[in-house]
Amino acid sequence: MVMRKLLAPALLAAVATVGLVAPAAHASGTKMTQAAAAAKFKAAGITWSSSGNCTTRSNSTCTSFDQINSGTVDAIITLKGASGCAINITGGTEVGHASGTYSHYNGYKVDIAHNSCIDGYVHNDFTYIGLRGDGYPQWEAASGNLYCDEGNHWDITVY
Repeated sequence: MVMRKLLAPALLAAVATVGLVAPAAHASGTKMTQAAAAAKFKAAGITWSSSGNCTTRSNSTCTSFDQINSGTVDAIITLKGASGCAINITGGTEVGHASGTYSHYNGYKVDIAHNSCIDGYVHNDFTYIGLRGDGYPQWEAASGNLYCDEGNHWDITVY
C-alpha cells in the first residue's frame, strides 16, 4: 500500500515529463503582447507587413500579434530555421479572419507570404492531406501543424 502511494505520483510525474499527459494543455503556450512577439520575430529575422501599415488588433487592415500564443510564435521561428527561407507574416491576431477555437484571433494562426523557398519546403517536407472544406489544399507537418495554401498566402494553424 505504501509502495503504491509513492509510486503513483512518481509515475504521473514521469509521464507528464515526457508529454503524455494533456499535451494540448501546453501546446499553445502563453498569450503575448504585440511588443514581445514582434521582438521575438525581429530577433529571428522574420518580417511582417500589412496593407494598413499598422499593428492594431481591432483593425482588419493591420497585422497584429497582440494575444498571439507563444507556441505560434515559436513554431514560425522554427519554420524559418528549419526551412532556411525568408518569412514575411501578412496576418496575425487582427479581426477579419474566420472564427473558431483555432483561429487567428485566438492566437493559433498566422498568414505568411508565398515565396518559392517556403512553397518548396512545405510541398517537399510536409504531407499533403487533401483539400480543406473550402477547397484549398493543405499540408501537415510532423508536429501536426497545418499549412493551407489560400492562393495568395499560407494560412498556418499551430496546435
